[in-house]
Amino acid sequence: MERDGVEGRMLGIIGGTSLLFSELPRLERETVDTPYGRSELLCGDVVMLLRHQGGLPPHRINYRSHLAALAIRGVERIVAIGSAGSLTPSLPPGSIVIPTDYLSVTDVPSIHDHAIAHVCPEIDGYLAGRLKELVPEARLGGCYVQTRGPRIETRAEVRALACAADVVGMTVASEATLARELDIPFAALCMVDNFAHGIGEGVLTFDHILEAARANSARTGAIVRAIVEGLG
Repeated sequence: MERDGVEGRMLGIIGGTSLLFSELPRLERETVDTPYGRSELLCGDVVMLLRHQGGLPPHRINYRSHLAALAIRGVERIVAIGSAGSLTPSLPPGSIVIPTDYLSVTDVPSIHDHAIAHVCPEIDGYLAGRLKELVPEARLGGCYVQTRGPRIETRAEVRALACAADVVGMTVASEATLARELDIPFAALCMVDNFAHGIGEGVLTFDHILEAARANSARTGAIVRAIVEGLG
């Protein structure tokens, strides 16, 4: 959906494994205290948050603190960049997907501990469209499914998930839902670093995922720069 004035708003970028080996913009470290904990941000003309702070695996990330910290710092739109596994042979490693919907097969956090409050989850259509303009090689459309982690999905789980989704990861659904609760437009860019377990040949390991992220570091860095220049 189009939002008035979205282009002039402070941009926040959330990154994970795919940014560990990339050249990032020059930003200053800031620590933000929130009602849910403390999160470290990298701040400048844009605000960047590396989600695996302290080397935490996906199921231990303090998503509530992270998203609250971005909101406290004044972020008004968010682009999340993350590694994903392909659930279909038609999306080989090296593909980039801008999902337009998501689902989760694990618990999704909420900022509402003491209030009955419901939101209608969404990926912001306008922001997703702008990402497609800035990263034309990406595929706009598709569904992201979040699993709990830290383990990789079983072959049977992958077959089931492939009936409803195109890529699988462990973070975006949580971030998208919290952003929606905070009324911050949110879109995601998924770097397909591997086939999900059983889709490709061989046995998938975390080392394979890290190797793919490292190999794509220059490309990921260029994409981050394009997003910062285009939306920052």
